[in-house]
Amino acid sequence: MRCGYFKVLILALATAAALLYLGSIKNEVHTHSKRLETAHNNDSIRGQGMLRRLDKMENDINRLLNVMGKVEMKVPAGQKEAEVKKERKVVRKLFPNSYLFSKWGQDLSEEEQREAEMLYKRYGYNAFLSDRLPLNREIPDTRPHRCAEKKYPADLPTVSVILIYLDEALSIIKRAIRSIIDKTPAHLLKEIILVDDSSSNEDLKEKLDDYVTLINEECPGLVKKIRHSEQLGLTQARLSGWKSAVGDVVAIFDAHIEVHVEWAEPLLARIKEDRTVILTPVFDRVNYDDLTLTPYLAAADAFDWALWCMYESFRPEWYKLKDDSLPGKSPSIMGILVADRKFFGEIGSLDGGMKIYGGENVELGIRVWLCGGSVEVIPCSKIAHIERSSKPYLPDLSVTMKRNALRVAEVWMDEYKYNVNIAWNLPLENHGIDIGDVSERKKLRKSLNCKPFQWYLDNVYPLLDPLSDLLGYGALRNDLKPELCIDQGPVPGNIPIIYPCHFYSPQNCYYRTDGQIYIGGIKSHKYNSNRCLVDSGSGLYPGLYECKLAEQKKFHMLWDFKQDEPIQNRDTKRCLEIAMDENNNYKLIVQQCSGQKWKIQNLIEGRLLGPKKTI
Repeated sequence: MRCGYFKVLILALATAAALLYLGSIKNEVHTHSKRLETAHNNDSIRGQGMLRRLDKMENDINRLLNVMGKVEMKVPAGQKEAEVKKERKVVRKLFPNSYLFSKWGQDLSEEEQREAEMLYKRYGYNAFLSDRLPLNREIPDTRPHRCAEKKYPADLPTVSVILIYLDEALSIIKRAIRSIIDKTPAHLLKEIILVDDSSSNEDLKEKLDDYVTLINEECPGLVKKIRHSEQLGLTQARLSGWKSAVGDVVAIFDAHIEVHVEWAEPLLARIKEDRTVILTPVFDRVNYDDLTLTPYLAAADAFDWALWCMYESFRPEWYKLKDDSLPGKSPSIMGILVADRKFFGEIGSLDGGMKIYGGENVELGIRVWLCGGSVEVIPCSKIAHIERSSKPYLPDLSVTMKRNALRVAEVWMDEYKYNVNIAWNLPLENHGIDIGDVSERKKLRKSLNCKPFQWYLDNVYPLLDPLSDLLGYGALRNDLKPELCIDQGPVPGNIPIIYPCHFYSPQNCYYRTDGQIYIGGIKSHKYNSNRCLVDSGSGLYPGLYECKLAEQKKFHMLWDFKQDEPIQNRDTKRCLEIAMDENNNYKLIVQQCSGQKWKIQNLIEGRLLGPKKTI
């Protein structure tokens, strides 16, 4: 080791000496060359030839110096790296199972790991890293290339940007404010309104106030702050911001965002053209662990019958235009919205009867389409949005989501409102969930002369499956062992099982008029395939396959069933039954019918034997 070290040291010294020597030669050559240039005989053939030779010599020396310099850099760097590795202590990984450290934080000390994990659990993203990043950090321009070529009118409407938050990290809010100021033309940015839905984080009081004061010294009156005395939820926070806004246009955002270059102009230009359009920018995902950016392509903001949001392709006519910078029609919005401030009020703003979180964006999208407006996604406006690993309001958002979805259905979905019950596996009547008073929202619908929901399905969102031929849904139980339910079984896998009832999605079954039985949930869209119960015709066990595949393979996938009667395959005439195996465990089988009876959790009135029942 020591011998190798001395060899490296000697080589480094020799390299340095050679560099010094060559550098001195280069200086002499360069000086002599300059002198020749100023001499009276430098235009002679002899003088010009000497100049060319000196230039060549200087170039050759420069190349040699570059090569020697690289050698010199490599040797000490390698030696230094080896020494650092030799001296560096191995840091114990305190949270090997934490998602935060899956690809980030390998060089943190134990104390830093503890702090980072604590902040991650508090905020749902890497606040430790955020606190160490510049507030005006650069993010890549991910817009479609044609966006940079677009020109916008000079007389665009002004915008009030509303940032909603509950217990965000201070640096996240400061970065959002900074990016909006830096990337919005000053004559268009009317104000930034911060709406605090009663945060408990002390940093969001005096420290945030100090930052707001600092910004307002730079731009008087630009940033305003509203604080709720109690938590009212996202919908009320958005309404508070809208009511306080004075700009021509309101842009209602989460506070954990950064805006891209020229984010505002395409939105404001589109609203200048049509004040009845509600717009949403395109999200780029900011990863919660390392805060790097993952670009997203423009897509429609859609939803399923449970009213959970999802991305979906635009309608085919958008793709035929072959210009990804153009606005695309969308059934709904994803939560970030931009609208003409006055039109937003005329159309009913947001439903103040929504609680905490969920469904309000879908309600707005449906209402706008039905009542004279439209919804568009603007690809040239991009917002970088942090994907949180957890939400601040509730550990289980499905509680309020379910309640809000039923409220939306009652006001806007007419006879299709029951599809929301089906999606949540709730009985069609007497579901026991208080959706609040909807009389004012129904009056609003009447006063705006809104279209029926059927029009929305026909013209805006024809991809939704109306579920019109459903007979029953929910858990399927056998009268021999009513505490056991049919279950989709392990996934991946194609063998349904009988399992103790828990009534979650894997045990949700659906029986349609054509005789198909789905197990493990039902898809909301026509383009998706459900999983059908099949009898292969031989063997003891039933199968569970995507219905399209089962049809292609000519599996026996149609069944006859009435409440409290057997489930019998129409082709094989075998019945779905349960039997005990050699280990005294019950198995789901198909066999010669023995008279076993089944009961499905919810019946749809008038479609299956007798009136609708709930068990």
